[in-house]
Amino acid sequence: MSAQSNAAPVIIKRKKVIQGGGHHGGAWKVAYADFVTAMMAFFLLMWLLNATTEKQRKGLADYFSPTIPISRISSGGDGNFGGDSVFSEDTLLSDGRGAAQQHTTESHKARGETGVSAQDAQALEELQQAFDTALKGSNGESMVSRELSRHIITRVTDEGLVVELFDSAGAQLFEAGGAHPSPLLEALVGVIVEVGALVSNGVSVEGHIAAAPVILKENPVWDLSTERANAMRLLLDHAGFGERRVQRMTGHADRDLAVRNPMAVRNNRLEVIFLRSDR
Repeated sequence: MSAQSNAAPVIIKRKKVIQGGGHHGGAWKVAYADFVTAMMAFFLLMWLLNATTEKQRKGLADYFSPTIPISRISSGGDGNFGGDSVFSEDTLLSDGRGAAQQHTTESHKARGETGVSAQDAQALEELQQAFDTALKGSNGESMVSRELSRHIITRVTDEGLVVELFDSAGAQLFEAGGAHPSPLLEALVGVIVEVGALVSNGVSVEGHIAAAPVILKENPVWDLSTERANAMRLLLDHAGFGERRVQRMTGHADRDLAVRNPMAVRNNRLEVIFLRSDR
């Protein structure tokens, strides 16, 4: 008995082993991979937007646009109107007629979303190149004086080719506060008539005026912008442009600004728009 009481006790130590050694799992790797993929797609998109032209981006957008027209109202040809409807804007008519969204009364046939023919677009682009050649020259030497080229810019819009003539400090298209053309405007009209003879498109003449610096009892901007547009029309007619080519004449007063400052001299301008042939 005494021998057994002096024996050392046996201690059994059990150690708990944790698998992974403090590892927190791999979910963060999946999240990080998704983030890297999204950033790569974002930078790829930015690169594509910078590397493509406006025409190429329009083609890509048209590729992914639906090509089957869908309407809330069915067409049908068995009714009293034979397919025609007073709701022609929302109806797919059986005979192909109907109003377009932008010019409901001027279209013989519905033109779809853009209403721009490839042939007409090409003609306007060639006309714009002709203006650029007249202003800058094919070899960098302008066919007109540098002073004239500072007062004219061109751009193509959905409506057509816009030829914009504008004032600058010390050089105005009209006498101050009036509608009498200056020699500068008469010279610019000569350029427009010469280059505009390359096409037969109709034109629209629009006048714009800078805002008055003070509030006037009778603000003349509406009458003055209209008078200047009419003076431009008369200059085009006298220069041999063709009276029948002017489709409309509009005075916008100071409601459509070219720059943010409403009183800036840059807002005094004329726009001669070579309209698309289907307008």
